[in-house]
Amino acid sequence: MAVALEYPPADVGVEGRRFDAQCLAGLGGTQVRLALDLDHPVSSLRGCSIPVNILRDDFPYTRIPPIRFEPTGVAQARPAQIWITDTTFRDGQQARAPYTVDQIVHLYDLLAQLGGPVIRQTELFAYTPVDREAIAACQQRPGPEVTTWMRASLEDLKAVVATGVKETGILVSASDYHIFLKMHRTRREAADDYARVVRAVIDAGLLPRCHLEDLTRADLDGFVAPLVSTLQELGRQAGVPVKFRLCDTMGFGLPWPEASLPRGVPRLVHFFTRTLGVEPANLEWHGHNDFHRGEVNTMAAWLYGCAAANGSLFGFGERTGNPPLEALVIDYLGLTGDATGVDTTAITRAAAYFRDELGTPLPANYPFAGAGFNVTSAGIHADGLLKNEEIYNIFDTACILDRPLGITVNDRSGLAGIAYWLNTTLGLGGPAQVRKDDPRVVAIHREVERQYAAGRSTGFSPDEMAALARLHFGNAPATSARS
Repeated sequence: MAVALEYPPADVGVEGRRFDAQCLAGLGGTQVRLALDLDHPVSSLRGCSIPVNILRDDFPYTRIPPIRFEPTGVAQARPAQIWITDTTFRDGQQARAPYTVDQIVHLYDLLAQLGGPVIRQTELFAYTPVDREAIAACQQRPGPEVTTWMRASLEDLKAVVATGVKETGILVSASDYHIFLKMHRTRREAADDYARVVRAVIDAGLLPRCHLEDLTRADLDGFVAPLVSTLQELGRQAGVPVKFRLCDTMGFGLPWPEASLPRGVPRLVHFFTRTLGVEPANLEWHGHNDFHRGEVNTMAAWLYGCAAANGSLFGFGERTGNPPLEALVIDYLGLTGDATGVDTTAITRAAAYFRDELGTPLPANYPFAGAGFNVTSAGIHADGLLKNEEIYNIFDTACILDRPLGITVNDRSGLAGIAYWLNTTLGLGGPAQVRKDDPRVVAIHREVERQYAAGRSTGFSPDEMAALARLHFGNAPATSARS
């Protein structure tokens, strides 16, 4: 099948491109034949006339990768419907101690509470008895659709089919870094294997979701485009959609509409939707946070035409992790305003479960869920909170996250910080609220200053502050006189 791709430079920021691809026909003995150098073996990398394309100008390795821009950007094209998918039990599992079945089930229930209809799918391995038991347990519960992940292997497919899932992800390594340097294959061998396995997945009655690994370092024209066209044709012949997960495996993606391919997320999504004709509903973005851009790149994918955004609870994933699932939920609400079925207080319950049951407390400053994310110790901030909590709170965290504002008393808290701690901890509001000029507040502040002058270097714990409150206020703190 000959395929000619042409598009205006403004669409993708490069000159028009052309390639030819010959599609496979039938499962047995299938060959994917591309009018490209697919047979270039790893053994002849050195001194070959047509080098493996590892995009060395974009990825110099001994220097920070350059960030390149085109003169014009691409237009936003947010799909009418967007949603979230979860990889807590797959990519997230690769970054921590294995979950037990009970832990997976508990977290699955929390995902269902958090996302409602918005978190549509989750994925699990299907290799071990624990994996398969967890899949079976989750399939019996209300929540995201359970899918699996597999290598491009017919042996893996047998295990997946046995689970009874309706959709599976398939590892489809897209860059020459993986095809040549990791797998030691030629492009032809890799493409042929991918096509054979995708066809087998379809024949087994499952929907294929092709995980294009390391896509932001891949040769889009020379390998990705003809491969995607071939796999789409397989789906058309069978009358089923073929999904593509756009994997920014090393976090190289860039969120700006002017950013160049293959790293520019907006252009990359446009390349799939406008050039290759993939429907937004069949596209899913899977990011990593190596350059601190995991979440913003995912937002860019949504805004420029990718319907599904993949993340993991609290960002647990390979190396620096994935986009945090709870952050995607917050951003989904910001983009759509539709909170139907979403319970954001589940974020707080999930953080408590990680801390108390899994022994994995989040960093104190972790957004939305860390112990100190909405806790201040600065006196000037506390003074503002005494006047109106909206001054120094991102939103009503007590209502939205079941996390009231907090204060840590230290040498910077001042009278206002101590007064705020007393009011919030002791539940003093309205006419009972303690003012910062209350003599008892002044006395507590004097003791705090004395301890720091004597060499103290830590903040006051809740128990220490409670002891000071009992000393100066008794069991029933009195109301301060108001001027």
